[in-house]
Amino acid sequence: MSDVRRTPDDRFDGLPGYDFEPHYAEVVADGVDPLRMHYLDEGPADGPVALLLHGQPTWSYLYRTVVPVLVAAGVRVIAPDNIGFGRSDKPAVATDYTFARHIGWTRSLVTSLDLRDVTLVAQDWGGPIGLSVLAAEPDRFARVVAANTILHTADPALAGRLTWAVHGEGESRVVLEQALVDYLLHTQRAPELRASDFVGAATTTPLSPEVLAAYDAPYPSAGHTAGLRQMTALLPLTRNDVGARIGRRTMRALEEFHRPFVTAYSDGDPATRGWDEVFQERVPGARGREHVTIAGAGHFLQEDAGAELGRVVARVIATT
Repeated sequence: MSDVRRTPDDRFDGLPGYDFEPHYAEVVADGVDPLRMHYLDEGPADGPVALLLHGQPTWSYLYRTVVPVLVAAGVRVIAPDNIGFGRSDKPAVATDYTFARHIGWTRSLVTSLDLRDVTLVAQDWGGPIGLSVLAAEPDRFARVVAANTILHTADPALAGRLTWAVHGEGESRVVLEQALVDYLLHTQRAPELRASDFVGAATTTPLSPEVLAAYDAPYPSAGHTAGLRQMTALLPLTRNDVGARIGRRTMRALEEFHRPFVTAYSDGDPATRGWDEVFQERVPGARGREHVTIAGAGHFLQEDAGAELGRVVARVIATT
């Protein structure tokens, strides 16, 4: 891997609400050189661990109002930036990013920090990535809070279950939500990608120009956005996609997961609506739990109701 970009530190100076000390770890994944992953490490070192995972096109900035709530509850918070995002290294070649490598990089962080008794908090791509890490390292995870996330399986059994359809039909057809296809094609064709455009469009509360600029801070040039663009291209749309095979394997592991699994979905996110009920049915650890619907929040519920999500996670940790 010859071309790796690193966002200058001064791009992160003075971001509103994000006064956290940066931490870095060297992470590895198959077929590529080691890379530097940034993560937050807040709260008591001996506290129960919450691993907060983001998706596309965000970074750990998304969790800035969740972190203080958890720290106040005595929780140690680890919130990484995916490779290609935030303060983490950014390979400039799009094909250096694969779904399996994103899983590998996050797994490498979890094992290098030797995180145990972990509460996984997963939103957007944080679910497919984090739940697949859980499938590979089940003994490290004590519980899960799934928040506006999915698993990429393209399973025909999802027909009629999801607001945004992504499922196989018959032997060789797929059914796809038009908005999803439009989104994917836009990210591949647009001459410029700005993370703030997507974040601002998927919240229920207007975001200030300063907050929107913070989402764009990691990307000072087009050469820094290969991971931002490629993650959407990795969306599995068919059963044959390698990512769908990973998703089905992860779902099989979750069907054997008996530890607490709580869904905390918002009421304003059509992109993931329906997956909360799928998880509640398929994961043994979800049965009989007090699942939560967060009112008045969009896809990025951390922006619309971050403190509320933090309280949900803290309660799950304290009571399960």
